[in-house]
Amino acid sequence: MALTDDDLAHLRRCVELAREALDAGDEPFGSVLVHDGRRVAEDRNRETSLADATRHPEFDLARRATELLTSEERSAATLYTSGEHCPMCAAANGWVGIGRIVYAVSTEQFVGWLREWGVGPAPVAPLPVGAVAPEIVVDGPAPELTDEVRELHRRLRAARSGVALDTLA
Repeated sequence: MALTDDDLAHLRRCVELAREALDAGDEPFGSVLVHDGRRVAEDRNRETSLADATRHPEFDLARRATELLTSEERSAATLYTSGEHCPMCAAANGWVGIGRIVYAVSTEQFVGWLREWGVGPAPVAPLPVGAVAPEIVVDGPAPELTDEVRELHRRLRAARSGVALDTLA
């Protein structure tokens, strides 16, 4: 399905949250939970700042969805995110019954960037959401946001590796 102007507006907020996460020293990921056209909750990555590798915004919003929305409302809700869910987050959203996930950049794009920058593989397989939670409708990526999201991740990798930003293409 083609992304709508509303989808892009929510994804832009996710990118803002990703920037906030990066500025706080965390991985640049941000997410927004939307039901019936309104933002119900939002979060950013907090893995480093909370010293907890499970503090992904998509995982935390799956939890919040169960507190804020009925099962029926969750099935009609959309979780927007700056980057496609990892398997942990895809599973959490599948288990709570989120109806749709929309992402700005795909797992395939992200893994390609990491490989390009010489960053080793993650501790879990880089599976697309549909391989983990096949009942969720998934839309993305949003080409309009690719360069901006890539730049956030490039900044993080440069900072963590201690290399000059311009050496990472």
